[in-house]
Amino acid sequence: MVVIILVTRINKVDTFYVNEDMIEFIEETPDTILSLNTGKKIAVMETAVEIIEKIRDEKIRIRKASQF
Repeated sequence: MVVIILVTRINKVDTFYVNEDMIEFIEETPDTILSLNTGKKIAVMETAVEIIEKIRDEKIRIRKASQF
């Protein structure tokens, strides 16, 4: 199951999609930093909890859609 979520760059303007399989870990330092398994680090507006909730919600949505 491929889960892609929408996040907002720290500048509060630019948004982009990230594949959750690419996220190695999430730091709050106090900005939220996504560390990708490519070594790239991206500062985003969402908190770690919000990102985790987006991933969870998208997985639930996909599972429900696949039941039909």
